[in-house]
Amino acid sequence: MISPIEKYLCKRAALDARPLVASSVLDVDQVVVIPAYAEESFLFHTLASLGVNPTEDRERTLVICVVNNRADDSMDVKRENQRVLAELDAARREGRYGLRLAVVDAASEKCELPPREGVGAARKIGLDWGLAVLASTGADRAILLSLDADTLVEANYLPAVRAHYANHNSWAAATAYAHALDNDAIVQYELYLRCHAIGLRHAGSPYWRTALGSRITCSAEAYAAVGGMNRRTAGEDFYFLQELVKTGDVRDIAITCVHPSGRASRRVPFGTGPRVHAATSGQGDAILAYNPEAYRVLRAWLGLAEKSLDASGDRLLRDAEAIHPALASFLRTSKFEKAWESSRGNHRDDARMVREFHRWFDGLKTLRAIHALRDAAFPSQDPAIILPGLVALTGLDEIVFAEAHKNGPAAVLAFMRESELNLYSSHPLAVQ
Repeated sequence: MISPIEKYLCKRAALDARPLVASSVLDVDQVVVIPAYAEESFLFHTLASLGVNPTEDRERTLVICVVNNRADDSMDVKRENQRVLAELDAARREGRYGLRLAVVDAASEKCELPPREGVGAARKIGLDWGLAVLASTGADRAILLSLDADTLVEANYLPAVRAHYANHNSWAAATAYAHALDNDAIVQYELYLRCHAIGLRHAGSPYWRTALGSRITCSAEAYAAVGGMNRRTAGEDFYFLQELVKTGDVRDIAITCVHPSGRASRRVPFGTGPRVHAATSGQGDAILAYNPEAYRVLRAWLGLAEKSLDASGDRLLRDAEAIHPALASFLRTSKFEKAWESSRGNHRDDARMVREFHRWFDGLKTLRAIHALRDAAFPSQDPAIILPGLVALTGLDEIVFAEAHKNGPAAVLAFMRESELNLYSSHPLAVQ
């Protein structure tokens, strides 16, 4: 019988148009994929940070760089990508950085990405090739690691990921992260990300982890099972992580950390770069965090649904109205009652019912529900304003927070980073 990985490679992998150039893939059991779009200033620093990892791990890891642009990109981008391709080819042949490098050319004529495609398509090309390599080597614990060209890793990155999968046999896992604090805007933006993650974790959402493409890892089996990476030009990491959560147990790797750049950028429609650019250029709104009351409402709703499996959809909507009218309005608009009754008809087992509820009320619906609450009743505010309430709501150490608060935003961010790391060791939330 054909395996899910073989089935995926036969039907869904994007391999033929853009070949993988690698010296050897023998004995590879771990693949790092790095999309690179005009990254001459950053990519080689990222490779150098990977090169500091232990020799035995580097020898078993293939690093695939997908240099990419579209036909309608500027000549400056295209020329930079050609320089990067030439430098990567020399680095591969000479064994620079002590890495087993491989290159996919998605930047030269006839290899370029189609119009309206970008980072999602580039990640998919690299991860599909990574899956094919791992299938060819027959690795027992085949692992795919997604990284970004402007993200530095620590000296234990490769062994830490390998050890995690060896010890836990994980479906997928996210490493810890900490942006390079190059400007005040990235401090504010990461505070927003941390506030949101901790708020969602308190609410009981299995979709609480911050989705950054540079921190997501998964088993080869998991990658094939979710249908591979999507082709979105932004937010591809959010939807990919959401599918991993829906299909298996996603865990956390706290013993190593990736360090994404905090640079301003307009390469993608939304995400870190555009938010930092808007904040630093004065061309956009301030970086605000969601009101803690939205997480209180969400916690009440998720708890209600999980303990009311025998209730009708209409009854749950009435109970949701009592939690907050804006929540009930959102659920009606989202056709909750129809989805709930369908699930009740198909799943008599309580565990399956809870699983199906969270598959329906997924990360995207969770975010939309919070936006509905924000617009109707709980406006977003500066993180400095909402943090005391969020700390109190979620049970974080208020004394330590108060001390950090005295020392400014960077100290508060350090507190939030540590608080989130502590959550990694608590009982994981999962759809299954």
